[in-house]
Amino acid sequence: MQILTHPFEPFFDENAQILILGSFPSIKSRQENFYYQHNKNRFWRIFEILYDCKLKTIADQKAFLKTHHIALWDVIASCKIKNSDDKTISYAKANDINIILKKAKIEKICVLGKIASKYFAKFYPDKDFLELPSSSPANMSYTLEKLVEQYRIIKER
Repeated sequence: MQILTHPFEPFFDENAQILILGSFPSIKSRQENFYYQHNKNRFWRIFEILYDCKLKTIADQKAFLKTHHIALWDVIASCKIKNSDDKTISYAKANDINIILKKAKIEKICVLGKIASKYFAKFYPDKDFLELPSSSPANMSYTLEKLVEQYRIIKER
């Protein structure tokens, strides 16, 4: 396995108040050049339900994030990973989230999934964050309804 480098920039502007961090983009997301593009990942579906909207295109997704002051990135800048399986991540190096924290008014950091949370805590032991369950299709212990319930905290300011 070769070391892969995160292929795209964080998505945010200076008005962002919530930072959502995943682990590392899936193969499909790397191909599409934006976050959570695998059709079985429930990330965008969760937000469609929470905010009663449609987020079918990347343009819709980006407009939604800006409107709701949400920044999106990943914890890991580079790593070895087999396919899109977070459990196989090794040789992980951190993304510098200070790029976002220096420019935006982040009030809440949400990290998605146990693996991303493990690396976030390792890379940023001084930062407070909320761990939310992964929206990945690999996380079938959470129904869509349970995920929506857990992610509701993102709406709370």
